Amino acid sequence: MLDKDLILNDNTCELSQISRHKTHVVEVGKVKIGGNNPVVVQSMALGVHIDADNIKSSAKHYAKEITELARTGSELVRIALNSEEVARAIPYIVEEINKEGFDGKILVGCGQYELDKLVQDYPDNIKMLGKIRINPGNIGFGDKRDEKFERVIEYAIMHDLPVRIGVNWGSLDKYLLQKLMDENSSLSNSRPSDVILRKALVMSALDSAKKAEEIGLNSNKIIISCKVSKVQDLILVYMALAKSSNYALHLGLTEAGMGNKGVVNTAAGLTYLLQNGIGDTIRASLTQRPGESRTNEVVVCQEILQSIGLRHFNPQVNSCPGCGRTSSDRFRILTEEVNGYIKTHMPMWKKKNPGVEHMNIAVMGCIVNGPGESKHANLGISLPGYGEKPVSAVYKNGKYFKTLQGDNVSEEFKAIIDNYVKKHYT
Repeated sequence: MLDKDLILNDNTCELSQISRHKTHVVEVGKVKIGGNNPVVVQSMALGVHIDADNIKSSAKHYAKEITELARTGSELVRIALNSEEVARAIPYIVEEINKEGFDGKILVGCGQYELDKLVQDYPDNIKMLGKIRINPGNIGFGDKRDEKFERVIEYAIMHDLPVRIGVNWGSLDKYLLQKLMDENSSLSNSRPSDVILRKALVMSALDSAKKAEEIGLNSNKIIISCKVSKVQDLILVYMALAKSSNYALHLGLTEAGMGNKGVVNTAAGLTYLLQNGIGDTIRASLTQRPGESRTNEVVVCQEILQSIGLRHFNPQVNSCPGCGRTSSDRFRILTEEVNGYIKTHMPMWKKKNPGVEHMNIAVMGCIVNGPGESKHANLGISLPGYGEKPVSAVYKNGKYFKTLQGDNVSEEFKAIIDNYVKKHYT
């Protein structure tokens, strides 16, 4: 019963569209980052040892991982530019991923200490990449820092390469940090050191971007990132970046962690920023378990974007967690089978059935929420719980469709899904 004195404005329950922070559009090959373009998913290859005596064979193994990431949905794949062997392997890596139908420009070269030398020694190889990443804290030291930075920026300008200026607080410009710390310590009302550290991160990124523009790199060739390991630091740093500039922003924790911790940290930080319109490209920097595929970080990014409605990649399967009412494993088994069915069929559906990624399917375990949740989905099935009649009601577009029973419910429901896709997404 409603309290007569309770007043709730309808506007408080209205879903408003996410207002994106206005940023410059950066083109990386065929991929557009920033502006009103979809948030781009990217990843980083773990890489393989490049045998100096067998560059081509090593490149083939490297390309296999890159292709796997791209096929999963990574629109850009970063590789470490950490040796001459990797630089020499680039043409062969590009050749291999081209054979698999992917543009070589999805490759992003991540440079650290070696970058300046590599762009000088292998200019024709590195220009085959779609973008290069510079870490201002690692490109050079002392008097050589600005000199090396300038050479790399001039190389990018010459070859029309976009640049990500990527600051990490594990490798922050120590001269800038020390200067800010000294200035802060001289104040009567000095701030905590973590505040100064976050300030140094933002200043390092923005100062480096400004220097790049002064050298001649256009703002629509610059992407900025400030990577940290703690969620609250990530949020504060990127809120400051968004208030201070219109550069395209790459989001991600620098080390998210392994397993549930890594996934939760990534989701917590990225979701808050994306919900507030901040972020043009994202990565989940997860530590994979031994033997685990690197593709999981791509899936996590896709799930984050889909969960808040910014992008759609696959049909959404909603399922209940189960309780004492759902005494059977039937609904859990059916949920797993439906997810597997979608995964198997999506490559074909994407080609023949545009829009199928927006479909919602509900698999519910009892009568309590089963019919209601099923009616909110494009297709839903409410399986019998403990003590209920052994029948499964199927709902289509919010209305009762039919009842399934017996040992073939799974196959019949998957057939219903297939028919729905063919009829509604053509």
